[in-house]
Amino acid sequence: MASGGYGDPSQKIDYVFKVVLIGDSAVGKSQILARFARNEFSLDSKATIGVEFQTRTLVIQHKSIKAQIWDTAGQERSNAVYDITKRQTFDHIPRWLEELRSHADKNIVIILIGNKCDLENQRVVPTEDAKEFAQKEGLFFLETSALEATNVENAFLTVLKEIFNIVKRRL
Repeated sequence: MASGGYGDPSQKIDYVFKVVLIGDSAVGKSQILARFARNEFSLDSKATIGVEFQTRTLVIQHKSIKAQIWDTAGQERSNAVYDITKRQTFDHIPRWLEELRSHADKNIVIILIGNKCDLENQRVVPTEDAKEFAQKEGLFFLETSALEATNVENAFLTVLKEIFNIVKRRL
């Protein structure tokens, strides 16, 4: 089981896992990152230029895991996080997956995140569409709200636990 906490700097680290957030600009990648790493949310978020990363240490199955979460500037061809109120951000995902899979390790863990689920009245991407797509592509899927902190923790824990399980199987 994973436990919370934002890390004790003197703590011994057993593993460092890198998680990359990619997606169109303005889908909420930086907000998801800030919510997970520092439990913060800012309404006047600026566009990310280049790459930023945050770290947070958690305990998974009695091992100390340092998660390095990278946020990339939005690129049209990259999309793991989409905005449930903007259909085109969801429609870019197959292209992004193709790109990612052609460059990544076969053990890559991918989670599809539909962000801004607090804007239910503006939703244009039905949850069912995304669930179906994720299932077909073998992805984990969650809808989040960085604003309300809904499922942000879950999304990262799902990915980190899965990475941990892959690493453990290799030992």
